[in-house]
Amino acid sequence: MRYVIEPPPEAVLPVRGEEGVFPVRRIWCVGRNFADHAREMGHDPDREPPFFFAKPASAVVPGGGTLPFPVQTKDLHHEIEMVVAIGKGGRDIAAADALSHVYGYAIGLDMTRRDIQAEAKKLSRPWELSKGFDQSCPISEIVPAARIGHPEKGKIEVTVNGKVQQTGDLNQMIWSVPESIAYLSRYVELLPGDLLMTGTPSGVSSVKPGDALHGVCEGVGEIKVTYQAA
Repeated sequence: MRYVIEPPPEAVLPVRGEEGVFPVRRIWCVGRNFADHAREMGHDPDREPPFFFAKPASAVVPGGGTLPFPVQTKDLHHEIEMVVAIGKGGRDIAAADALSHVYGYAIGLDMTRRDIQAEAKKLSRPWELSKGFDQSCPISEIVPAARIGHPEKGKIEVTVNGKVQQTGDLNQMIWSVPESIAYLSRYVELLPGDLLMTGTPSGVSSVKPGDALHGVCEGVGEIKVTYQAA
């Protein structure tokens, strides 16, 4: 195929123990999937079904590292999440079969320009610019499920400059990984390369230029991000 312009680089993630890489197609995110986080954002987790938003594949930052502080925000927030990598596609997937569609797991940061999000919510407008901006999705290497199984519990945590800001357990998810996959697949056909970010525990807070973030997900991995000082 001949392109009329230079095609953009493909987003990929390294895979632990493999020479090959995982191609990223789409990033789906489960909103407010930890009860305490839903409450801190002013919502009742017992009253709403799961909902999803998306980030572009181009937002991925493989392995984290040192990043420039995002533009057009004075209130950047961290949201630490376990990431599910889809290896087999399907639609209307039954929850009982959902884990057979999972290739592996990673840990990622759903970075959020909270001030932009709050303004968009106030005006009843879409808030993609608060979630899908450049380099808004640092993600660790993927660990194949064949190596670690399918995590259902374990600590997930992020520190900022060595201080714990978010901490929780994967067993605190309102909607489990199989349930989230099944629900999402009713609305879109999941395909190999799709990622699912599974929600964040309470404790989201502002990040400033110069801050160093260290996220861990027990049994899965870690991610480190430092924002360049102004």
